[in-house]
Amino acid sequence: MPRRPPGAPAPRPLFHRSVTGPAWRGPGFALAAGAPPGETRLSRSARLLDLLQALRRRRRPVTAAVLAGELGVSPRTLYRDVATLVAQGAPIEGEAGIGYVLRRGFFLPPLAFTADEVDALILGLRLVARRGDAELEAAARDALAKIEAVLPPEAAEAAEASGLLAGPVTTPGTPTPHLATIRRALAAEARLRLCYRDKAGAATERVVWPVAVGFFEATEVLVAWCETRGDFRHFRLDRIASAEPAGGRAPRRRRVLLADWRASQRIEGS
Repeated sequence: MPRRPPGAPAPRPLFHRSVTGPAWRGPGFALAAGAPPGETRLSRSARLLDLLQALRRRRRPVTAAVLAGELGVSPRTLYRDVATLVAQGAPIEGEAGIGYVLRRGFFLPPLAFTADEVDALILGLRLVARRGDAELEAAARDALAKIEAVLPPEAAEAAEASGLLAGPVTTPGTPTPHLATIRRALAAEARLRLCYRDKAGAATERVVWPVAVGFFEATEVLVAWCETRGDFRHFRLDRIASAEPAGGRAPRRRRVLLADWRASQRIEGS
């Protein structure tokens, strides 16, 4: 390791341990200025970041009472924290008694990973590496390596020795070589032409607008709007004989289709 020249300031650590819980926090907003008596600068900084995170994972307004309960503070403290964030430029909309929402498009770097969050990331990426197509599997392994590389040494060692393992797929089935094609169509909101075989083996050709892919224990299922049926249909990926671009974009945005499909299935969106 190279020596620091005499008189040079010590390098600022990339992460530090939060005094309020097992979270790894990095440099970012100076959120602790003016902390009230009885609160350390670091503890209030951690709480304000937690408040931003609580707002960021919601798309609809949430009341101060719900946020205060989630963060373990009083409504009065919550109102004060919201005012502090707004004063520092966070685009929080709403007011007391109605609810608050963080305007979309606001970027907050991932400054905190709790021990549980690290476990969730590692397990999720390991599962993806077992179930995705070749490109998705490689991306999952690369993402896992990047996460472990930026963790502090002790956290990286704990992540590497994590006891949460993803076992092999236990249900034998047909490989799904068309997952990469379907993922590209989802991203481009493009129409797809499928050759699909039903349970009896009869083949039909469908032109569909891909909406989502569901991963289940036994198989993967494509949710799509079928031009032939004029309605949403579900296609098992192991029964898709071929999948190729049908040309052109889907006439409706995928986000709208996803909302309509959720409504038809009585599934509440986040």
